[in-house]
Amino acid sequence: MMKLAVIGCGNMASAIIGGLVGKGLLEGRDITASDKLEEARARMSRSFGVNVTEDNRACVKDADLVLLAVKPGVFPLVAPEIKDLVRGKLILSIMAGKSISDLEELLGPDQKIVRAMPNTPALVGAGITGYCPNAHVSPRDLDQVKTILEAFSQAEQVPESLMAVVTSVSGSSPAYVYMFIEAMADAAVADGMPRKQAYHFAAQTVLGSAKMVLETGRHPGELKDMVCSPAGTTIEGVTKLEEKGFRTAVIEAVRACTEKALNM
Repeated sequence: MMKLAVIGCGNMASAIIGGLVGKGLLEGRDITASDKLEEARARMSRSFGVNVTEDNRACVKDADLVLLAVKPGVFPLVAPEIKDLVRGKLILSIMAGKSISDLEELLGPDQKIVRAMPNTPALVGAGITGYCPNAHVSPRDLDQVKTILEAFSQAEQVPESLMAVVTSVSGSSPAYVYMFIEAMADAAVADGMPRKQAYHFAAQTVLGSAKMVLETGRHPGELKDMVCSPAGTTIEGVTKLEEKGFRTAVIEAVRACTEKALNM
């Protein structure tokens, strides 16, 4: 069975490990995770029964695949520690803004690397992940990576030129959706609905609306039109959103995120 090393014990690493262990693809004993924070290591060990260590070199030494789940700014410190030990191993990076060329520069130009960008809904098994390989990754390696990604998320291969867009349209955008849910709930509370109930109504409506887009295959504009009766309440709300620049604000936010991702 494959041996997996995970450098970084944050939320996304937990989602990935949880998916792999939960679906029986790996056992906890086949995974070693490293982190400088004792609390993070203890949580990972307690939750999934994985081996944990503070030593990144010990973490990757016997691994077949190495998952890089550290903050992008930390990676230049991690790479020199592990470079000689990961040669020939398959590398899966989920670091935002770190291109394949960035990784090759620090780990070696002949290293097998797959770059991926998951999002936080993966924590509840409802995420989507974009991924792209470098030239040294074989079809068999890529199948292995896809199996790992699909243990906790939907996964689609994209060209690396679109990875910054993946970051903005899925990696970062849950924050905008949460803000939308919060704003709708605030309005409901202002109109008399209890807070907990307001969050439930708002969140379930967003969930159901997204499901309508995915399962009907209809254009979002068509689905919007289905709700907008002539002279009704919905078109009144839509008019107000247009007046306040709702769609322009969303477009500008996502594109600003893309630009940031390109320049990290």
